[in-house]
Amino acid sequence: MENYHNLVSKQQRFFRTGKTKDINFRIQALQKLRASIIKNEARLLDALKTDLNKSELDAYLTEIGVVLEEIRFTLKHLPTWVKPKRVKTPLTLLGSSSYIYPEPYGVALIIAPWNYPFQLIIAPLIGAIAAGNCAVLKPTEFTPRTSAVLEQMIAKLFPEEYITVV
Repeated sequence: MENYHNLVSKQQRFFRTGKTKDINFRIQALQKLRASIIKNEARLLDALKTDLNKSELDAYLTEIGVVLEEIRFTLKHLPTWVKPKRVKTPLTLLGSSSYIYPEPYGVALIIAPWNYPFQLIIAPLIGAIAAGNCAVLKPTEFTPRTSAVLEQMIAKLFPEEYITVV
C-alpha cells in the first residue's frame, strides 16, 4: 500500500509542475498513444484472442477501432474544449463578465473491467490526458495477456510520474 501512496504522491508532484496543462503536451501524448496502439495492434489482437477468445474483427471493432476513433475525435476538438467559455452573468454581478475555465483535477485512477479490458481502460485515459490529468491505470487480473501488453505500451510511452499501470 505504501508503494501506491508514493506513486500517487509522485504523480501529484508532476501535476503541480503544470506540464500537463499545456495543450501541446496533451496533443503529443494523445498522438503518441495513437501511434503505439497502431504499432501494437497485432499484439493486442493476439492478447484479446488468448484472454477472451475474441475474433480479430470483434476485437478491432469493439476495442481498438473504438479507441482510435475516440483519439481522433478528441484531437480534433481539444483546442476548443480547453478555451474559457463565456457564460451568463447573474443580475447581482451586473457590469461584469463570467467565464468557465476548464481545469484538470490532478490524478485519475482508472480501473478496467474484464469484458472490454483494453477499450474500457484506454477510453477514460484519453479523457484524462485531454483534460490535463496524470493517471494510474489498474487493468483487470482476468485478462493477463491484454494487461501485460497494456503495461508494456504505457511504460514505453510515458514516465511513471505521468501515467502508469499498477
